[in-house]
Amino acid sequence: MWWTIVVITILGSALWGPIVSNVEQAKYSVVEKNNNIEIRDYAPMIVAETEVSGAREKTISEGFRIIADYIFGNNSTAQKVPMTAPVTQQESEKISMTVPVTQQGDGDTWHVHFVMPASYTMDTLPTPNNSAVKLKEIGGKRFAVIRFSGMAGEDSLKRHTEELSAFIKAKELKSLSAPTYAFFNPPWTLPFSRRNEVMVEIAGDH
Repeated sequence: MWWTIVVITILGSALWGPIVSNVEQAKYSVVEKNNNIEIRDYAPMIVAETEVSGAREKTISEGFRIIADYIFGNNSTAQKVPMTAPVTQQESEKISMTVPVTQQGDGDTWHVHFVMPASYTMDTLPTPNNSAVKLKEIGGKRFAVIRFSGMAGEDSLKRHTEELSAFIKAKELKSLSAPTYAFFNPPWTLPFSRRNEVMVEIAGDH
């Protein structure tokens, strides 16, 4: 009997992550695919964003909590906003100079954001009650993206970022941003069912 319960629990955990993550995602079209790397054109979007300082693992949890509080009703109309995927995290960048363009994170501050459902506009989204949450419009952009499963720890993120950077260099593409980390699943999802991505904005038509 006990082993039956264990098997059911494992299967339930494996399936629950993908089911819970079956929510609206940021809209994009695939321009080119090379194994686990894609070049994607993303449609314009609105994001709810917060800035959190500290270690990466700590800031993704804290940032998620702050923005989840907004979409669960801590806003001007007490309105719940549907969840979307992924949750993304990016190291803060300094404002770039003109030629040559340089970008650098300060190593301590991270932007965490949710993409708002496409049915909303800046006029129809409720205003956050928490001043730490900002609503931003983002134009269409082209990204090089590498997708991988497993636990997105520091070593895994570094390895996949390096693989993506090598692809961008080999293709002679121009990077326009620091890496953005995207996470699609709740924390209890088993490693082999997880979807994680590293994204870098690149120059090109979109």
